Amino acid sequence: MADTVREIERKYEADGRHELPDLSRVAGVASVAAQPAQELDAVYYDTEDRRLAAAGITLRRRTGGDDAGWHLKLPVAPGVRDEVRAPLSPAVPRALADLVRCRTRRAGLAPLVRIVSRRSVHRLFDDAGTLLAEASADGVTADRLAHGGRSAQWTEFEVELGEGVDPAFLDAVEKRLRKAGLRPSAAPSKLARALAETDPAPPRAEPKAPKRPGGPTAGEHVLRYVREQAEALLVFDTAVRRDLPDSVHQMRVATRRMRSAFRSYGGVLDRAVTDPVGEELKWLAAELGVDRDQEVLGERLQARIAALPRTLLFGPVRRRLRTSMSARRTGSRRRTVAVLDGKRYLALLDTLDALLADPPLRPAAARPVREVLPKAVLKDYRRLAGRVGCALALQPGHERDLAMHEARKAAKRARYAAEAAIPALGGAAKRFAGRMKDVQTVLGDHQDSCVAREALRALAAQAHAAGEPSFTWGLLYGQEAAAAAECERELPEVWARASKRKLRERLRA
Repeated sequence: MADTVREIERKYEADGRHELPDLSRVAGVASVAAQPAQELDAVYYDTEDRRLAAAGITLRRRTGGDDAGWHLKLPVAPGVRDEVRAPLSPAVPRALADLVRCRTRRAGLAPLVRIVSRRSVHRLFDDAGTLLAEASADGVTADRLAHGGRSAQWTEFEVELGEGVDPAFLDAVEKRLRKAGLRPSAAPSKLARALAETDPAPPRAEPKAPKRPGGPTAGEHVLRYVREQAEALLVFDTAVRRDLPDSVHQMRVATRRMRSAFRSYGGVLDRAVTDPVGEELKWLAAELGVDRDQEVLGERLQARIAALPRTLLFGPVRRRLRTSMSARRTGSRRRTVAVLDGKRYLALLDTLDALLADPPLRPAAARPVREVLPKAVLKDYRRLAGRVGCALALQPGHERDLAMHEARKAAKRARYAAEAAIPALGGAAKRFAGRMKDVQTVLGDHQDSCVAREALRALAAQAHAAGEPSFTWGLLYGQEAAAAAECERELPEVWARASKRKLRERLRA
């Protein structure tokens, strides 16, 4: 069974230096304890075209030291990685291979580089005996495991923060290391440096494209945004497989933002090509929604029950909700992982790669962003205005509920279009996106209430069939109906703020 450790560390290098400097005078350090020297022998695995390395991910099988085993390192932030560990075994553990399937897909994982480190470690403690950090000096030998591969040697210095210690402590250590002549490593990891220095045929440096005097074109801007969402999709794929909080929601958001960009910026990217991809993204979002919707619904109903006085809780209300939500959540999570392992999803990822490698640009893609993006955003706004007007014209009831749900989807699209334009259009797009989000929030709360009422009706029927009181479920249903009515009363005011002409004029300007 794999477990995870959060690593917060910094790496350094120095010309001609092989030992750690004295760190006993670092602020906060009361004692420094030298540890016995270690020899760490690690073989790094990747696909033939180095897909993991391109994403900043490392997978290794290491012997020696106190954490021998398989280690999958996933980037979290600069200097921060999650290390997912599994016991030693001859082949790559399936639990780790599954976590990077969205990267490797049908390609196999094979040994790429062997790195042997002769490590000396100094542990830094405060006056209470708490481990502040481990500082190490590694004499590294890297060998490329391919025909014609080369070898490389260097010394690397590393400082890894102790568990629960303020990351600011690393600043104090770095100050001392810099005084001793060390500098931050140019390479983010041993593997990155090893790949660069042991390549049988080092690639030529590609000349940088000259900066465009008028800034990026609309095509460059939209493609950069779509690439960001495609990368987010892969990052959250791994997070979903790890069952991290909010990961399903964030993965679903990435799919929706991409699909929205294809539709909103159809003047830039040819919809004849992107519409089929958008349909597959819609399918994926719906599949992810099975899991996410159960999560949101469960949290909402639990909060409702927690707010009720005990005197209004009739029957095993909490137990019935917990049992119902647990059964749904277990089934939906199993289904979500099966979708991510399926051929259709992997084919979608391949299609996105192909689209971004050879984008279907239309003539407007060559025009400046300020000529293209505002028109696209305002077109989505007009679409939203029509749907809000339709919803407000209807009487409360099922038809209005459906109309508000359609308006919610239009608000989300207008918001995403404006958010995509923020890097180019600045504050005007940011304010516009904020107003669209306000509208989306009200309409989203209304839709959540509609979904909650359907669930409460089912729970009441289950309780009644089991001979349990259904009073509490009816009470909660009434609360949700009142919440929906409040959203309907609030919508005109929120829409009035969002539809001010000045917002649109600033966007055009």
